[in-house]
Amino acid sequence: MNDLHNINCENEGEQPVESVERSLEEVTMRLQQVEQALGEVIVGQREVVHQVLIAMLAGGHVLLEGVPGLGKTALVRAVAGVTGLSFRRIQFTPDLMPADITGTQVYDGKSAGEPFRFAPGPVFANIVLADEINRATPKTQSALLEAMQERTVTVGGTGYPLPEPFFVLATQNPLEMEGTYPLPEAQLDRFLFKVNVAFPTAEELLAIGALTTGAAELEIRTVLEPGELLKWQKMVRRVVLVKDVMDYAVRLVLATRPDAPEAPEGVCRFARYGSGPRGLQALLLGARAEALRAGRPGAGYEDVRRVAPAALRHRLLLNYEATAEGVSADDLITEILGSDLN
Repeated sequence: MNDLHNINCENEGEQPVESVERSLEEVTMRLQQVEQALGEVIVGQREVVHQVLIAMLAGGHVLLEGVPGLGKTALVRAVAGVTGLSFRRIQFTPDLMPADITGTQVYDGKSAGEPFRFAPGPVFANIVLADEINRATPKTQSALLEAMQERTVTVGGTGYPLPEPFFVLATQNPLEMEGTYPLPEAQLDRFLFKVNVAFPTAEELLAIGALTTGAAELEIRTVLEPGELLKWQKMVRRVVLVKDVMDYAVRLVLATRPDAPEAPEGVCRFARYGSGPRGLQALLLGARAEALRAGRPGAGYEDVRRVAPAALRHRLLLNYEATAEGVSADDLITEILGSDLN
């Protein structure tokens, strides 16, 4: 009863428990409608869709990694269409410059006042698709750092706020592919989740072929109303998370650090660096969003465990020995989740 009483209460007054229960049911129902609408244009990838929506519910950015041609760009376009949010795509290439992303000051000779005006770049949208983000140089990649962290862009000493909500959904090719540049650790850390996009099964390939090569055009249904997502993001932060569960999330983060006593053998051997405070924030916000998505007023251990791979895999940096032996960050996270941290 107290858990229900804590969620979605405003400062000026508290909602009755019945109203809160209805709010939880509404969020669950509406997100099911979003997933259903996405399923009409995206074949398979249900877990990828789920994790992207959980990250957006938590107000965070997402890095999608997979080989070209798996529908990562189509997925982001579909998410923008279904949620009714403004959308811009930025194709990252080696010659892309920071001003091509943020915008720049341009001379306006017809202006009676200030001769220079700011021309906004494509980053000024609710959903920004940073397509193949690791094909641009680190200098250009870093143009998104302020936008992702502060939700503002500074040009010519003036700050310009970005629209709310604001999400960067970036796609990345595996680093072993030609023409890629590793993302700096500071930028990786600003993605709430990193989601791996797997190759489709034979059945999914058949469905993709039938859906995309037929005469019928794919139509994306807009499901959400303006402001719904912002309201749910506020609700996420009111989901109850008791101290025991928070302590468990802290132990998970510490276990990713090779110099910590909580670290299992694999982490000590194969990891160079582990997660920091943003990894803990991703675990807690992701767990709260998982609980809200399921219509529950409180998050538990399983919610933390469910989001742990997406929240931690890009924050676990491996050494050369791991590369030589084919050990991945997911392997180490599986070992951490299987260790006795309760």
